[in-house]
Amino acid sequence: MQKNNPFITLVTPEAPITVQSHGGRAKCLQRLVRLDLPVPTTVALSFNAVHRLAGGDMPDLDRLMEPFAQDQLLCVRPSSEDPDWGGPGAVLNIGINDARHEELSKSIGKPAADELYLRFIQSYSEHVARLDPDMFDDIDLSGPSALKEALEAYEDEAEEPFPQDVTTQLGGVLRSMARAWEGTSARLLRMAKGAPADAGLGLVVQAMVLGLGQGESGSGVLQLVDGATGHPLVKGRYLSQSQGRDALEAGASSLFLTKDERGPSLEEELPEAFDHLLTHARLMRNRLREEMQVEFTVEDGTVHILDGVRIQRSAQAAVRIAVALAEEGIISHEEALMRIEPRALNELLHRQVDPNATRDVIGSGVAASPGAASGKIVFTEAAAQASDARGEACILVRRETSPEDVRGMHAAAAVLTERGGVTSHAAVIARGLGLPCVVGANNIRFQTKVKQLTAPDGRVFKEGDVLTIDGTNGDVLFGEPEMLEANLDDSFKQLMIWADEIRDIDVRANADTPTDALTAENFKAQGIGLCRTEHMFFDEDRLTVMREMIFADDPEDRRAALERLLPIQRADFVDLFKIMSGKPVCIRLFDPPLHEFLPGNRAGMRDLAEALDLPLSRVERRIEALSEYNPMLGMRGVRLGITVPEIYDMQARAIFEATIDASKDGEAVVPEIMIPLVSAKREVELVKTRIDAVAAAVRTERGADFDFRLGVMVETPRAALRAEDIAPHCDFFSFGTNDLTQMTYGLSRDDAGRFMSAYVQQGVYPEDPFHTLDADGVGELLKLGAERGRAAQPNLTLSVCGEHGGSPESIAFCRKVGIDYVSCSPFRVPVARLAAAQFTIKDKIG
Repeated sequence: MQKNNPFITLVTPEAPITVQSHGGRAKCLQRLVRLDLPVPTTVALSFNAVHRLAGGDMPDLDRLMEPFAQDQLLCVRPSSEDPDWGGPGAVLNIGINDARHEELSKSIGKPAADELYLRFIQSYSEHVARLDPDMFDDIDLSGPSALKEALEAYEDEAEEPFPQDVTTQLGGVLRSMARAWEGTSARLLRMAKGAPADAGLGLVVQAMVLGLGQGESGSGVLQLVDGATGHPLVKGRYLSQSQGRDALEAGASSLFLTKDERGPSLEEELPEAFDHLLTHARLMRNRLREEMQVEFTVEDGTVHILDGVRIQRSAQAAVRIAVALAEEGIISHEEALMRIEPRALNELLHRQVDPNATRDVIGSGVAASPGAASGKIVFTEAAAQASDARGEACILVRRETSPEDVRGMHAAAAVLTERGGVTSHAAVIARGLGLPCVVGANNIRFQTKVKQLTAPDGRVFKEGDVLTIDGTNGDVLFGEPEMLEANLDDSFKQLMIWADEIRDIDVRANADTPTDALTAENFKAQGIGLCRTEHMFFDEDRLTVMREMIFADDPEDRRAALERLLPIQRADFVDLFKIMSGKPVCIRLFDPPLHEFLPGNRAGMRDLAEALDLPLSRVERRIEALSEYNPMLGMRGVRLGITVPEIYDMQARAIFEATIDASKDGEAVVPEIMIPLVSAKREVELVKTRIDAVAAAVRTERGADFDFRLGVMVETPRAALRAEDIAPHCDFFSFGTNDLTQMTYGLSRDDAGRFMSAYVQQGVYPEDPFHTLDADGVGELLKLGAERGRAAQPNLTLSVCGEHGGSPESIAFCRKVGIDYVSCSPFRVPVARLAAAQFTIKDKIG
């Protein structure tokens, strides 16, 4: 058959069947045939054949039916390239008609024959004839006249008798399944699951093993592991006198497979059949190198294997299964790594809403930081801290967060904002803290003054009401659904060990506090790639001193205020260095504009005037003088460091003194100092001169020597373009892809979420450029900066420290352009480690 017809292929051990031409189910059945398992006769239709079928070109049905016995009933199942893409439902008992029904009534009994015929009539009516399934509602399908009434109902509705010709039945089923696959809604649904728009469908036509009739007959499914945990466990159900997957839907009437105190089991009722089934399942696991769910039928005590499907599994189970198969030598370590989707690790690192829980979704936004948490909603950082002090979980709700909200974020269980995207302030800080976060939830009405939220359906939620933030899916849920706890077991740790042995790019973490650093160390980060020092200044005791410095009239007064911050900052750095135990720590000097440390409302201004013992009018004038039309492009970063140099002087001194203190009892610390927002060579020269002077002063005062590395954060297009001018003054470049993307596109990363989904849906951008690095635009600047920088400074270390550092697609690009390491939020470090290993493996296998 297969030699003469490329569209219709009998499934034999040697048949030319591939996943790419006939689909995963057809290929799996061929593998089962090769294992000499009791698989019923099967014929496979290729993707091309099914595509032609959808267009009206029917295959040679007489030829298709040649391998099957006379009067053999058939079933048709879909066979897509990836089973996760779905497909039309299976249709059973094709070929039954009045004459065949009469014969079966004699051999297996009238009740069983009636059930076979009724099942097919219902399926054919709905999927082939496209009749309303409600037409059977008035029929008692278990009654003695059910079959007669069903045939009459079909004839009344279709205005023709139920088809008796087998080829007519089979042709109708094949055509309906082909057209269902190529319909618009089906195409959109599978594209949402990651399938290409032109994904093909194969069909398999298989001889029916009835599962009904004389002796012990029935059907069931079996698997050797628990799909939720991955632990070894013979699991499944069996239902006597049934077909297909009826056993899973039958509830209490189905049997357990193994002996179980809750009820009878197949092992007790049919021990020989059970032993055969278990033997077949173990052979499939070892030879197909996968945990499979086996679909089987028992006919008069004999087991038949109808299908094998890769079992559905949680992320936890996927890791445990892959590691177990590798440790048993069934698959290699490399293959185990390739079987885990890196982003799926988020399910292990964070609590998640139980997939079986009821979800009362009241709104949605951008899934900015994975995980889920429930708590009472609060609308200010002070309320969040008060809630935390009472031991109550809370959700911090803000229109958008600012640096002064960081303390509230530390106290909250999750964060919800009206504005923002994946690189907005709330998103970046939440990922660093491991907090679930949804941003850009603009279909919810935020009324922060009256402290309430209004859902699209009109429901109103006030402060104290309990909501759940699902940062994995971007949903806001009412109430407190069941949760699944994070689970980092030995299998996860083993998988990460294998990943680290293979990957060829380093992974560091963005960490601003000792707590962040501990998380980074626990996730085996190879150092800190970005420490944002400004977040250290928002604690209450530090914030007041910062404000005194801002209101100082001359450099000496500023230095005096900063002197009070010096020991606090030095202690922060000592803690970071000690936690990282000699691993590199890259410290970004002060970056934000000063107005972020000042109140934005009149009540806050009055409080500040009282705290600093200043007239309110002077406070207002100073705040007005510091205001900017576009502060993110204003006096911040290196611009602030040059115009108010006392800040960088204090920070450099704190770093160098901490270096000496932390090196006393352990390995010598070599800090990395990073200058932010550079765009010109002269900026680096000016800052470098002052830092070198501070270093010389500290060496003299302390009588101790130390080394440090100086670099720049490349986050402006000009810095990338003029990299050859800047590089001779640097030891490293760290590409800040958040701001680089913002400036390259002319997009506000806080506001782009409002229209980004529409842009992606309409194909303006293939993906949100703040989520996945834009290789063609931003990536071109990164590539130019890397090439020109290394041309001027061959030993220049290159890294990416924006949130793209944790994106698997972005890591692939970074490897191609010679980046030495990526740095990302601590909770994304395992994702980056696994993704980096997978790209290394892909390169090895071509």
